[in-house]
Amino acid sequence: MNILFLCTENSCRSILAEAIFNHLAPKGWQAMSAGSKPVGQVHPRSLALLECEGIATEGLYSKSWDNLPAAPDIVITVCGNAAGEICPTYPGPALRAHWGVDDPAEATGTEEEINAAFRRAYQSLLEGIETFLSLPLDDLTKNPSALRAKLDYIGILKFKLSHPK
Repeated sequence: MNILFLCTENSCRSILAEAIFNHLAPKGWQAMSAGSKPVGQVHPRSLALLECEGIATEGLYSKSWDNLPAAPDIVITVCGNAAGEICPTYPGPALRAHWGVDDPAEATGTEEEINAAFRRAYQSLLEGIETFLSLPLDDLTKNPSALRAKLDYIGILKFKLSHPK
């Protein structure tokens, strides 16, 4: 199964999700990330955080959804709701879900405050991905509506409740 983590710029959140997922994923599951308007480079703080967590960063780059290595079976948008950010809508056929994560690249303040914003995004994505991977994936892939319900539930439980407006 191919999962696409999608946001607008593909420099922070979707890159973090791709790396985390692939670090934890069982055999047969692969994540990729893309943006509708990629900035062309991965945010250095994203790479530093992943390296600090012992997650491989080799091969991560900012890319467009027009240049995916495979067609996604699942698309999870990770754009933030609180800032009124508009998420792109993936044009191809796939099961879709939304996990709203605030963009750490937009964080301002001290170095510690900016690093904390990246850490929060990382932790939120990690918890969502761990929850997803704890599900009976073999059974859920045979039932797309149940899989979609679980992905939506994770989006509500892990992201909307932990980041109230």
